[in-house]
Amino acid sequence: MASKSFRGSRSNLSQSSEAADIKPPLPPTVTFGRRTSSGRYVSYSRDDLDSELGSADFVNYTVHIPPTPDNQPMDPSISQKVEEQYVSNSLFTGGFNSVTRAHLMDKVIESEASHPQMAGAKGSSCAIPGCDAKVMSDERGMDILPCECDFKICRDCYIDAVKTGGGICPGCKEPYKNTDLDEIAVDNGRPLPLPPPGGMSKMERRLSLMKSTKSVLMRSQTGDFDHNRWLFETRGTYGYGNAIWPKDGGFTGKDDDVVEPTELMNKPWRPLTRKLKIPAAVLSPYRLLIVVRMVVLALFLQWRISNQNNDAVWLWGMSVVCEIWFAFSWLLDQLPKLCPINRSTDLNVLKEKFETPGQNNPTGKSDLPGVDVFVSTADPEKEPPLVTANTILSILAADYPVEKLACYVSDDGGALLTFEAMAEAASFANIWVPFCRKHNIEPRNPESYFNLKRDPYKNKVKEDFVKDRRRVKREYDEFKVRINGLPESIRRRSDAYHAREEIQAMKNRRNNRDDEPVEALKIPKATWMADGTHWPGTWMNPGPEHSKGDHAGIIQVMLKPPSDEPLLGVADDAKIINLTDVDIRLPLLVYVSREKRPGYDHNKKAGAMNALVRASAIMSNGPFILNLDCDHYIYNSQALREGMCFMMDRGGDRICYVQFPQRFEGIDPSDRYANHNTVFFDVNMRALDGLQGPVYVGTGCLFRRVALYGFDPPRSKEHHPGCCSCCFGRRKKVASTSEEKRALRMGDSDDEEMNLSLIPKKFGNSTILIDSIPVAEFQGRPLADHPAVKNGRPPGALTIPRELLDASTVAEAISVISCWYEDKTEWGQRVGWIYGSVTEDVVTGYRMHNRGWKSVYCVTKRDAFRGTAPINLTDRLHQVLRWATGSVEIFFSRNNALLASPRMKLLQRIAYLNVGIYPFTSIFLIVYCFLPALSLFSGQFIVKTLNVTFLTYLLTITLTLCMLAVLEIKWSGIELEEWWRNEQFWLIGGTSAHLAAVLQGLLKVVAGIEISFTLTSKSGGDDIDDEFADLYVVKWTSLMIPPITIMMTNLIAIAVGFSRTIYSTIPQWSKLIGGVFFSFWVLAHLYPFAKGLMGRRGRTPTIVFVWSGLIAITISLLWVAINPPAGSTQIGGSFQFP
Repeated sequence: MASKSFRGSRSNLSQSSEAADIKPPLPPTVTFGRRTSSGRYVSYSRDDLDSELGSADFVNYTVHIPPTPDNQPMDPSISQKVEEQYVSNSLFTGGFNSVTRAHLMDKVIESEASHPQMAGAKGSSCAIPGCDAKVMSDERGMDILPCECDFKICRDCYIDAVKTGGGICPGCKEPYKNTDLDEIAVDNGRPLPLPPPGGMSKMERRLSLMKSTKSVLMRSQTGDFDHNRWLFETRGTYGYGNAIWPKDGGFTGKDDDVVEPTELMNKPWRPLTRKLKIPAAVLSPYRLLIVVRMVVLALFLQWRISNQNNDAVWLWGMSVVCEIWFAFSWLLDQLPKLCPINRSTDLNVLKEKFETPGQNNPTGKSDLPGVDVFVSTADPEKEPPLVTANTILSILAADYPVEKLACYVSDDGGALLTFEAMAEAASFANIWVPFCRKHNIEPRNPESYFNLKRDPYKNKVKEDFVKDRRRVKREYDEFKVRINGLPESIRRRSDAYHAREEIQAMKNRRNNRDDEPVEALKIPKATWMADGTHWPGTWMNPGPEHSKGDHAGIIQVMLKPPSDEPLLGVADDAKIINLTDVDIRLPLLVYVSREKRPGYDHNKKAGAMNALVRASAIMSNGPFILNLDCDHYIYNSQALREGMCFMMDRGGDRICYVQFPQRFEGIDPSDRYANHNTVFFDVNMRALDGLQGPVYVGTGCLFRRVALYGFDPPRSKEHHPGCCSCCFGRRKKVASTSEEKRALRMGDSDDEEMNLSLIPKKFGNSTILIDSIPVAEFQGRPLADHPAVKNGRPPGALTIPRELLDASTVAEAISVISCWYEDKTEWGQRVGWIYGSVTEDVVTGYRMHNRGWKSVYCVTKRDAFRGTAPINLTDRLHQVLRWATGSVEIFFSRNNALLASPRMKLLQRIAYLNVGIYPFTSIFLIVYCFLPALSLFSGQFIVKTLNVTFLTYLLTITLTLCMLAVLEIKWSGIELEEWWRNEQFWLIGGTSAHLAAVLQGLLKVVAGIEISFTLTSKSGGDDIDDEFADLYVVKWTSLMIPPITIMMTNLIAIAVGFSRTIYSTIPQWSKLIGGVFFSFWVLAHLYPFAKGLMGRRGRTPTIVFVWSGLIAITISLLWVAINPPAGSTQIGGSFQFP
């Protein structure tokens, strides 16, 4: 196998102390590594580039010398295409104290790769004797031959012929000439500035194209064109008082009559989104009820405090303290719900603005910004590769411009199983993605689509749909067999190669020692790839530098970037389905496994996401990032467009992320444990959308890249003058920098410009990464198509072709995913996903809101994403435990909302405060759940008597709660049963997982002790055909002890209370009724928990009854000892054993 070394071109920014004093700031000295067309790497400094370029005018105007017999430069498109083909067929590895290597692979999976974009795709062999490499191919898989004699040559041999052979073709012995195989600069009819000299970095060239369009043709960001210059540099003509872009020489109708262009019609400016306010008939009573309940609660607590129960002061005191906390907790939860709103998007306007031919986009190419989709997985045993593969396929088939979409898969376990499963998914995408486009398939997850319980032929108009669906279904079944058989296939392959390696080692040793006895050799059992080489990641039998916490960084381009123009299929009998006139391109797909080494804190999922942020910035640099869990797939193929409506609308540059609701499949019909969580996603999140925006919940979130980088939102100073500005005057600084610099402000200082010398301390020393930041910021701006749009970009700026991938770019990506890259930087502290909490999602969203960003909640008519959730009781409790533990960590950290900046709105701060405080309610909740039992045991009650005042307050509080629930159901669209399930699981979780989280958090903060609550016993269901078999599986965990104890104690207390009252001389029925009522209230909430303990057909582990009985008996004996019956001084009263 061919293997070639690349040293990553990492450059250092000079720490210039004088940079901050010069206006505008001078760019720091940067060393650029550029790959020439001959394959040679040349280093330039930025000073050298500046001396070459001279002035900005030289950048915008370049003289083209027409090709003559004396001027025949080599066409750069050939070498660039060859380079990209090489990159897509290479596995890049590297990391700490190691050279970045590109391992050329002719085979990625056992089956044959058929799509030309896929790594290891089939192709012709090189004609150079002794070379077995593949010839470079174009987008259709056809050979690209650099010479007119059609001599077949691979990438390496071509470079050798150019470097050492004088540019002579090995076939015809003639010099290579220009060819017309593939022209990069396609004249698409849109005025583009001439490209700058080739010494500039890729990011600078890309930004230069967009900046020059903005600076040369537009005097402002509100659309004031310099018409004379525009007409001079373009083919514009005058008409109707404005410059019109002609199509094919003019605007003509069917009979060559001049017609009025659509650009001149008086169209009003149309927004991409709308706010849909809740009807006042619902919202006004809702707010009024909140105020009424607040007043009633205040009066009730005042009455309770002033009316002490002298017969049971301890009972009264505990109940009053708990009730005060419950009122405070309810207030924190309810106040952020005062301003709920709904939103809607208009996809037709989005298409009209960004994908319709017009004055600035005559060809109608997509002007939408790029999106990088992140999918994270860590363990193929816990997260089945088939599930992850289906998620990848739904992303690749999304309804978004193919050339603007990129998918990055983070395999934090570095498993070959995940790698080959992703390669199989890329291979199957060759069939699945065009099939979805041809027949408009929904959903575009093949597993979900083929399991739909409805008529699949409904609304399908094409005659060949039935045939196509049947064939694709057969291919998918074979795909599943291959995926499920990968573990055994990898094991057998590794065993075979290992046996061959042992035999070869024995032969070598026998040859070296002729007469000596040969001892058995111990060779590490490696995991082998399909091309017969060692897997650089984690081995099935872990070895040195090949274990989960110790392996090199890996990047493999599974699907190379697509061509810039649509690639329509042609009639081919060899194809499974007819793809004539269907775009067969596939988005960029990259497999990433960051480097892991012992002694480094890799920060779990947050660290993996930050590695993807850096790698994607270098390889594709989409200004927006969508992150998905491996089990959450795209259910609505237009979900990305829905989110983009908010980002590209007026004021969208101040939106840091668009959060979509989480929807789940495979939940039992009764939703016993509130897995759908509809109260949170449809009530709380909609309400937060009316404030500063919803919290980030870990998946299904579309981010603005520069917001993840830790920058402040544009116009942050004018929107948030500070909490003391009304009392103390502040002199307003005159802005002296450009809008681009002000859009990339970071920190709380008043300086309008960034100190460029500090950038490497924040982002690391990768020059390409730092150069990509202003490009991502510019590309993420909304269109400047209205005077009210601030900080916009000119229309048509993003229709330029992408840059091709080269080996040095991927080598740089390898360096930024190394384990040492984040050392002495602000990654995880202020930049990217924030470290230090198991709920890194909430903390990351909090930091953005704290800087003044806004977020938006996007609820689509068709669910945007769907995933899975644990339906087993124990798994659900452990999930809630993790969330609550993260909340406790937030409360005891500097991310506590009490320490929020003045940029965060008051009600938003209260919402985040509730996120950190809600687990502590479990302490008071457990005490309150025991109070009814203690009341029945003692014969006392929390009040002296059940008088009219107490009952009136109780009735009013209960009725207002019910009415609020009804109104919430009204404006949110949830059902009453879902609200009740949420109430039930609030008590179940509060008495189990939340309490454990508080204890775990306190021990960690006070004593530094970390406790992990793990499963101690497992039992499996017998019925594998039952979709909800896991619901009935009982797994014992210590989290079950408190709820079981509460249930048993209350049941025993009810029996004791009835017995005492019936056999009492003077029965006190009021106290019995009060105690029994509250005991039934507790038991009603714990009913789903009790049902879960019963399992299926009452199969309950014996340990449940043993623990429950022992605890209940202990509590009963303890109470008898504390309060023995009247007339007795010993435990047990007058009872004597026979």
